[in-house]
Amino acid sequence: MSVPAVDAIAAVGTGAQNAVARIAELQQLVARAHALPQAQSAAGSATPNFASVLAGSSAGLGGAIATAPAPFGVTPPASTVPVATGTGALGGEPSAFDGLIVAAAQRHGLDPALLKGLIRAESNFDPNASSPAGAAGLVQLMPGTAASLGVADRLDPAQSIEGGAKYLRQQLDAFGGDVTKALAAYNAGPGAVTRYGGVPPYAETQAYVVKVQAYADEYRVAAPAVATVPAVAPTTAPVFSTAIPTTGSGSIT
Repeated sequence: MSVPAVDAIAAVGTGAQNAVARIAELQQLVARAHALPQAQSAAGSATPNFASVLAGSSAGLGGAIATAPAPFGVTPPASTVPVATGTGALGGEPSAFDGLIVAAAQRHGLDPALLKGLIRAESNFDPNASSPAGAAGLVQLMPGTAASLGVADRLDPAQSIEGGAKYLRQQLDAFGGDVTKALAAYNAGPGAVTRYGGVPPYAETQAYVVKVQAYADEYRVAAPAVATVPAVAPTTAPVFSTAIPTTGSGSIT
């Protein structure tokens, strides 16, 4: 037998071994997938779909299965597994302060789109904005509020955004995460929200709450879409279920 022929046979043998090894890995994955729903069922949990099992298991294999091509003779299904392309992305028209907004939102556990919407409603991204009530800066902090937040210069964009993010976080915590009440408290003061049990009957505050949330929705809608990659099918696939307020920021519009 010629040397080329021997080499060809060896290559086929190596390919077959690789295919067998890959099939063995996938069979282990299938076994784990079968066991997981049974354990969760005993605990009263809902049965996950296969994509979620595969995504979780792939991490234990260094992502090799999720990113490798399908083994010999196996066609990947049409379903996809989401893959995050980044965090804190903002859509809509960019501002000169997006980086500061995202960073402050992440530090205080806020939705960056909500924080950006608040800044747009407060100052329309003018760091030198001021109001007749005495509020100033991008997030329109009153002097006393700024001092309590550690903001020394209300016209400094970084300090202003950090203070606004911290104050919004405080209001969210005070009102159980209710965004509407938190925004009303930011504008009219938490005392007014507590006194009225919700958004106070102030025209400015009621319009403010609606406007900020509409802006936030705009920034979320235009954010980059999540990318997807094909999921890898197992060799034997199981089937699973698939009046004008006198407190607060004194915002300007």
